[in-house]
Amino acid sequence: MNLGEPPLFPSIKLPEPLQLPIPILEVPRADIPSYKPLVVPPSDLRPPPGIESDAKDDPPKETPKPQIPVIQPPPFTPPEVQTFEIPGTDIEIPVPSTEIVVTAASTAVVSVAATLAATSIFKHLVSLFKPILKQAWSKMTKKGVLSSSSSLSGPPDS
Repeated sequence: MNLGEPPLFPSIKLPEPLQLPIPILEVPRADIPSYKPLVVPPSDLRPPPGIESDAKDDPPKETPKPQIPVIQPPPFTPPEVQTFEIPGTDIEIPVPSTEIVVTAASTAVVSVAATLAATSIFKHLVSLFKPILKQAWSKMTKKGVLSSSSSLSGPPDS
């Protein structure tokens, strides 16, 4: 069986790739931070013993200042704050007054009780209304109140 000449397929001649030079990458170098310490002499700098100093380098002589006693006022504590001293130590801890503690505790108890009661009532109402809503939904779909093209009915069953 002679099939003849093989078919000629079209071919595309691609140009030679552009020859780019190989990049030369240098090894990265890190600049290590350096710190030159700043030397600050003390304000009362004097020469060591046995060394004479120049007259102009002598520190000025200070005149003694009269000592005035400074009275520290006691720290202000509001009247509604009491302090409790920890036995065996000198540490005092501020404690709020009884009225403040009672108000905070009663507010916390009332809010927790209201939350628990509301949750319980909501769960009970859901269990009561669920069968009623299911019946209403089934009646509405059976009567054809909701058309099959409605987006509420969902995709059609096949």
